[in-house]
Amino acid sequence: MGEDYPVMMKEERKLNGNGNDPPAAAAAAAHFVLIHGIGGGAWCWYKMKCLMENCGYKVTCLDLKGAGMDQTDPNAVVSFEDYNQPLLDFLSSLHDHQQVILVGHSAGGLSLSDAIHRYGNKKIKLAIFIAATMLKSGYLTNQDLKHDATLAEMLLRPGPVQALVTARFPLAEKDEDEVPRIYIKTTQDNVIKAEQQEAMISKWPPQHVYVLESDHSPFFSAPFLLFGLLVKAAVSFGY
Repeated sequence: MGEDYPVMMKEERKLNGNGNDPPAAAAAAAHFVLIHGIGGGAWCWYKMKCLMENCGYKVTCLDLKGAGMDQTDPNAVVSFEDYNQPLLDFLSSLHDHQQVILVGHSAGGLSLSDAIHRYGNKKIKLAIFIAATMLKSGYLTNQDLKHDATLAEMLLRPGPVQALVTARFPLAEKDEDEVPRIYIKTTQDNVIKAEQQEAMISKWPPQHVYVLESDHSPFFSAPFLLFGLLVKAAVSFGY
């Protein structure tokens, strides 16, 4: 883990400015909302939550419907809107003009896309996709569905797969690109392969693409490196 520290320290120096101010002072305005993939839960982010809160960031980790500690039977969740309702409710609860940074992992990218379509930059400052499904209109083709076929076979707990495949986002009046997006590619990913990530990036190009030498779950295998990229993203968009 020692090689991870330089990234963290480099990004902390950016936050600190002259090195005398605590990270919390510079990062106080940034609020990250972390969204798990299907079969996971808020618990997946425990390493990231500790790192980020220790540096002064506000962090919210949500369980989607039928995931994590939520006791809903996943088989009873049959629509994506129902599955994603915890995130939608959270965003609705924010005060006017209060913006957050949404971070989605794997199938959690669909939750981010849904939120972008519904709320735009009114609620969302930045959306970060970590080895995530980034489809502008959701699942429209068999190829889109194929991107998550392997993932559905490797669930950590039974997940609402039926709800996931109903994720379709009609074009809204607002511009879906008004919310800046960052994609974090994971180069050693055996779940969402490099070519699948590239295909999604090509179809809906984000503002920035970061590359992370990790497997599909960097919040477990490379938390310090992932933390450095999240800080870099926040700093680059004004935090």
